[in-house]
Amino acid sequence: MESNQRYYLRRASEERTAALRSVTPEARAWHAKLAGEFAGRAADAIPGPMPLAMPPQAALTA
Repeated sequence: MESNQRYYLRRASEERTAALRSVTPEARAWHAKLAGEFAGRAADAIPGPMPLAMPPQAALTA
């Protein structure tokens, strides 16, 4: 099964290509907007760092 991140990256790429091939400025803008939204979702799907045992502020004052 395709991961969310891979799906969003693929869709962003497809929309960028569609924007480049669009004939009208409206279609180009719409595909570019969708490409940006999918790229943002792909970035959000990247797993974050593991949580620390204590917050960074607590480590500075300990």
